[in-house]
Amino acid sequence: MKKDLVIALAGNPNSGKTSIFNALTGSRQHVGNWPGVTVEKKEGTLKYNGREITIVDLPGTYSLGAYSEDEIVARNFILEEKPDIIINVVDATNIERNLYLTTQLMEISTNIVVALNMIDEVKNKNMKINSEKLSQELGISVVETSATKNIGIKNLIEKAINLGDKKLDKSFFVDYGSVALKGIEEVKEIIARKNILVDYNPYWLAVKLLEEDQYIADKVKKYGDKDIFDYIKRERDIITEKEGYEPEALFVDKRYDFISKAVSKTVKRSNTKEASVSDKIDKVVTHKWLGIPIFALIMFFVYQITMSFGNEFLGDGLLGGAFEGLGEKVGEAMANSPELLRSFVVDGIIGGLGAIVPFIPLILVLYFLISLLEDSGYMARAAYVMDRFMSSIGLHGKTAVSLIIGSGCNVAGIMSTRTLESKKDRMTAILINPFISCSAKIEVYALFTAAFFAGKKVGIFSASGFIVFCLYILGIAIAIISGKIFSSTLFKDESSYFVMELPPYRIPTLKSVLIHMWEKVSAFVKKAGTIIFAIVILVWVLSNLPAGVEPGTRNSVLGMIGSVFAPIFKPAGFGNWQAAVALVTGVGAKEAVIATMGTVYSVAEGAELTTAIQSVFTPLSAISYMVFVLLYAPCAAAIGAIRRETNSHKWAWFSVIYTTGVAYIVSVLVFQIGKLLGFN
Repeated sequence: MKKDLVIALAGNPNSGKTSIFNALTGSRQHVGNWPGVTVEKKEGTLKYNGREITIVDLPGTYSLGAYSEDEIVARNFILEEKPDIIINVVDATNIERNLYLTTQLMEISTNIVVALNMIDEVKNKNMKINSEKLSQELGISVVETSATKNIGIKNLIEKAINLGDKKLDKSFFVDYGSVALKGIEEVKEIIARKNILVDYNPYWLAVKLLEEDQYIADKVKKYGDKDIFDYIKRERDIITEKEGYEPEALFVDKRYDFISKAVSKTVKRSNTKEASVSDKIDKVVTHKWLGIPIFALIMFFVYQITMSFGNEFLGDGLLGGAFEGLGEKVGEAMANSPELLRSFVVDGIIGGLGAIVPFIPLILVLYFLISLLEDSGYMARAAYVMDRFMSSIGLHGKTAVSLIIGSGCNVAGIMSTRTLESKKDRMTAILINPFISCSAKIEVYALFTAAFFAGKKVGIFSASGFIVFCLYILGIAIAIISGKIFSSTLFKDESSYFVMELPPYRIPTLKSVLIHMWEKVSAFVKKAGTIIFAIVILVWVLSNLPAGVEPGTRNSVLGMIGSVFAPIFKPAGFGNWQAAVALVTGVGAKEAVIATMGTVYSVAEGAELTTAIQSVFTPLSAISYMVFVLLYAPCAAAIGAIRRETNSHKWAWFSVIYTTGVAYIVSVLVFQIGKLLGFN
């Protein structure tokens, strides 16, 4: 029986790598983190002719340098894990730039199949590519594919499996010139003689050492032989003197020479200057003045649809009623059970989780819409138009990318800052990300808007959607103001620049959108079954202690905790202990705000949650509460991400204190100004 294979997918961002991964693995995939780092790791399995093939989706990267964690992770997996085959996904419409990564991969291993992806879009660029000729020029297999249209996928996997079974052992060398090649051979000999990093490709290792790759240099230093660096410096000096510039610049230049020759023989371009459809659309959506208003309008409709359809129609109508009925039936079935046990099941578990689960449809709708925007190529434009604004106020453009990612989950937004090279930019982006409305916060908004604004309109639009959109804009505004303060005070540094690549627009495929949506929703369900469930149990226990106390009252341990904090929040309009203790548990997970209220009000009154909220809040205090939830301390997972990314407990605590202080000030201002204007 033939062995199972490991296939690594490598490619530039926006090359369609994820679409190919989804086409190969479907729903048989899982997401985690690479050991020791925070870069997202995707693995999946492909069942093919009785074999189980492991597919590993490496982080998207433009090169195999050592400038970001993404590059190091991709490179180390190839070097150290030694996958049987590498599928190098190349954007056929940007072939020259994409082939730069190909040349670097080929210097490590020639067990590569190039997926010439988006081949159906080549004609829109007035191009023709001879893939057979390109295969000859590169010396490796080239397969034309279009992942979104399922073109060439079967041929791609057949080529990859055949290559993996054969395991070719041949070398690839870029012609760096006689002087450089002699220097590479000299360095190869010395590292072989000293028995250094024997598991690495010696040719590639010599190139990296001559390029002064810091990551590889640090690995070599562990061998304790300092003479090798004197030898490398001598070879570098020879190359620099004879070629006129340093090895790293020479190698880049020669790689592009190789690419240019290969492309000139295999790619034909028409002289027609007609603008593509993407170019025509971009003239409008990335316009200097219209770009941001268009982005705001799109997000406005995203929240309108989410709140109107996801919450008011699906959430309340189906799952909400189902859990209410479940609580009643379980209560009847346990009528003869001990009161404490019945309370634990009905009020604790069903009451707590029952307050959370009805919002699954809302999350489904939100992530469905966001996935549509991502797969269409618009989200890259959103980052681009935000980049212009960020740069104009002195913030790095990639800060905009992290904020957009943070709208799905703050943890992901914080982790995305790893691509920023400057410490100032990275720290600023990390510390302002918790101000962005994530999906967990939106569930809290949905509860309060359903209680006070359901069915109400702002003009022709849903009041609920309008309020949630305003909260989204408020979070971005506070994040930008804070970022400006941090960058000019805490992290004074030089300016940095950001280059954004805009992929062509594409019609999203239902399969890809559903996979993206399910990834996010399954993460929410997992959280509900672990972290939130644990918080629900803790809340119920504390609401029933000390023994003999009336459950869920001010005299319980839970009530005592809430009573300590309640007076602090009185100026913000929500000075009741239930609201206060929900904010405390919300530090564990923002969904726990709802779960805690569900448990507390179910224990105390047996009332429907929205009805209970209406009895203790006003529309103005509800808005103030939502503002506080938007801005206050990050959830435990985000706090942990801040600690890991900054490698400091100090900055994690700073984030908690700073965001909570800002939340308090803004929510008090909202409530007090609202009262003065007569909105209470």
